[in-house]
Amino acid sequence: ARKQNINNDAKHTIITSTLTPDWTTSNIYTTFTAWCNSHLRKAGTQIENIEEDFRNGLKLMLLLEVISGERLPKPDKGKMRFHKIANVNKALDFICSKGVKLVSIGAEEIVDGNVKMTLGMIWTIILRFAIQDISVEETSAKEGLLLWCQRKTAPYRNVNVQNFHISWKDGLALCALIHRHRPDLIDYSKLRKDDPMGNLNTAFEVAEKYLDIPKMLDAEDIVNTPKPDEKAIMTYVSCFYHAFAGAEQAETAANRICKVLAVNQENEKLMEEYEKLASELLEWIRRTIPWLENRVAEQTMRAMQQKLEDFRDYRRVHKPPKVQEKCQLEINFNTLQTKLRLSNRPAFMPSEGKMVSDIANAWKGLEQVEKGYEEWLLTEIRRLERLDHLAEKFKQKSSLHESWTSGKVELLSMKDYESASLMEIRALMRKHEAFESDLAAHQDRVEQIAAIAQELNELDYHDAVTINARCQGICDQWDNLGTLTQKRRDSLERVEKLWETIDQLYLEFAKRAAPFNNWMDGAMEDLQDMFIVHSIEEIQSLITAHDQFKATLPEADKERVATMGIQNEIVKIAQTYGIKLSGVNPYTNLSPQDITDKWDAVKHLVPLRDQMLQEEVARQQSNERLRRQFAAQANIIGPWIQTKMEEISHVSVDIAGSLEEQMSNLKQYEQNIINYKCNIDKLEGDHQLSQESLIFDNKHTNYTMEHVRVGWEQLLTTIARTINEVENQILTRDAKGISQEQLNEFRASFNHFDRKRNGMMDPDDFRACLISMGYDLGEVEFARIMTLVDSNNTGVVTFQAFIDFMTRETAETDTADQVMASFKILASDKTYITVEELRRELPPEQADYCISRMTSYVGSGAPPGALDYISFSSALYGESDL
Repeated sequence: ARKQNINNDAKHTIITSTLTPDWTTSNIYTTFTAWCNSHLRKAGTQIENIEEDFRNGLKLMLLLEVISGERLPKPDKGKMRFHKIANVNKALDFICSKGVKLVSIGAEEIVDGNVKMTLGMIWTIILRFAIQDISVEETSAKEGLLLWCQRKTAPYRNVNVQNFHISWKDGLALCALIHRHRPDLIDYSKLRKDDPMGNLNTAFEVAEKYLDIPKMLDAEDIVNTPKPDEKAIMTYVSCFYHAFAGAEQAETAANRICKVLAVNQENEKLMEEYEKLASELLEWIRRTIPWLENRVAEQTMRAMQQKLEDFRDYRRVHKPPKVQEKCQLEINFNTLQTKLRLSNRPAFMPSEGKMVSDIANAWKGLEQVEKGYEEWLLTEIRRLERLDHLAEKFKQKSSLHESWTSGKVELLSMKDYESASLMEIRALMRKHEAFESDLAAHQDRVEQIAAIAQELNELDYHDAVTINARCQGICDQWDNLGTLTQKRRDSLERVEKLWETIDQLYLEFAKRAAPFNNWMDGAMEDLQDMFIVHSIEEIQSLITAHDQFKATLPEADKERVATMGIQNEIVKIAQTYGIKLSGVNPYTNLSPQDITDKWDAVKHLVPLRDQMLQEEVARQQSNERLRRQFAAQANIIGPWIQTKMEEISHVSVDIAGSLEEQMSNLKQYEQNIINYKCNIDKLEGDHQLSQESLIFDNKHTNYTMEHVRVGWEQLLTTIARTINEVENQILTRDAKGISQEQLNEFRASFNHFDRKRNGMMDPDDFRACLISMGYDLGEVEFARIMTLVDSNNTGVVTFQAFIDFMTRETAETDTADQVMASFKILASDKTYITVEELRRELPPEQADYCISRMTSYVGSGAPPGALDYISFSSALYGESDL
């Protein structure tokens, strides 16, 4: 008979035992002997006979030291009976010190070799040191061991563990326990319920060979006994618990470490990718800015238009991928920071010069230079257009003037008056007066030529040297003509008194023909004058002027008829009075044929001018259509972009639905935006047509292509960033176990105190929000919280920072202490760990990661190559340097 007494005042179950004469010793004796030897062999010894080998108390004390890991008092060395009793009492006192009350078991019975008392004592030791610590879900030791067996064997067919006797007779329960933990040792599918001997022997042999559990039971005794001994089977099964429980504990610890290391490795990879992408983007900006800062103007319109085309290629082809890279960089940075916060790691600090703010500043600088470069290009194109127009106008007027002055120096230098008749002298005088009148009329043209040359110089015309040389030649020639004219007049005036008669008709013809000829010269010049306009109003002004000129043609024709009438009168008088005419008017070089030819030329130029003006009207109308076409699209696209920006901002703070619904809505917005890209491309095409047509203003819209581009890029960036924020919220919710209701509560609180509705809270609003949620805040505590939610001192709290703070307050994460505890399990409670232990317990990649980063252990008593897992665990959470 056996008694158990539970002392409820002890921390652990206290087991007492007594024996009655009918204690069964068949299987018990063998099992207890094997159990004792499984521990004594660790000390290099064993027993053959329980009742004899424990009589002197020495091996009994040694057994207790091995199984407890503690030192007992030094045994007595004598061989007398009282020495033996003293040693056995030391062992029994140690058992009692562990909360066990021994009833009816005395040192004398053990020393006398009482087998029942000795077996009872061993059972007490087994209960206390092998079974008592087994407790599953607050059960007693026996119930805990039974519950552990039931759970481990539940999935196996033909196994139903209900007790520690008949449930184990067919051997399948033992084989299931082994297979559950070491499936490589037993092929459970080949076992048969009708072969209990084979099943039991298979379990005993595998356990002894591979699990270091000695054979403690006899298969025949178990099979042939109606009810196998409960204590023997409990003793044997407890060995399996201790063998596998330690392995499970190590596996759990290893899994935790692998999880932590995997997080660190993934974060390091994201950090490296961020650094690489940031470096490449900053390098591209560094290379691009000097190109955009180059303000060296080309000398020709074609070359400058090529620069504009290169700039358009940069805008259409080269920049858009970089906009995506910049957006992706911000998304990667936010995702990385979120993962670091979720894994309780310190925030990522990029290397110097590669912060998101640094990249934003560099990008802002790029866009400023880019805007200045486009403005410079357009200004230069306008300047070159003006220069080409002025240069052509200068050449035309110079050619006309040089054609007029051709031969004038020789004419003025003639001394024909010395041998001329009186009539001829008077004619020469009048002719000279007409020339002076003509000369004065050409003064304006010379001044125009000089003014055009001056403007070309002021606008930095590339061939100004040629222009200046030609202008200087014209001016010098003009001064010389003035001098020669005055000199000839003086000569003619000296002989003027010699001339007495003059043909009044010739004189009158000359007087009327000269101004009319000048008028026709001016009309021809005006009809051929080049022009440049940029609007319908400007060309309409030229048409109006041309119409006014055409209105003067009837009056001019009357003047022509009147002038030609004088010549007709001369011919009539000559015919009437028989005067033989020399064929030329002595007072002018203009002949009636000259007047007729020039008049015909003027009439020919009028319709050509009409056609030229109408063609320009058509071009300006086409430009106006381009303006209206661009404006019609821009006035739709601009507000559409603004509307989408506002809708996205509303979705990001909407608490009506779940995060997944928000994500679905945002994805739909993103798809709509992507589908809208064709409208932007069409607007870009219209903008290019406008620039190619040299259209630089548009009164029909306030939206420029630059406005639309910037708005479009901001829209793409905003939708991508907003989707990333929701993804991070989902990641935060799932990783931290935050419910949708909690997130909705956080979002509602944030929206209430977001006074400006811009997705941010001022510090005062944030304090009010925390107080409304039950936080008792002092200045020091609030300052600490602000360093968490606004680490960059921006003066505002974003929604993501608020969510991160609230999830940290409400959720649990793994800690450095938990990781240390896991490593301690793998290291068998040592303060250091070896390379062999890491490689045995962790996957190769994780083991290599630890070995390469752990520092050497500096404490005493460690083998060479031992590693410090404590400092490594602290470094994983930013508490020291890794």
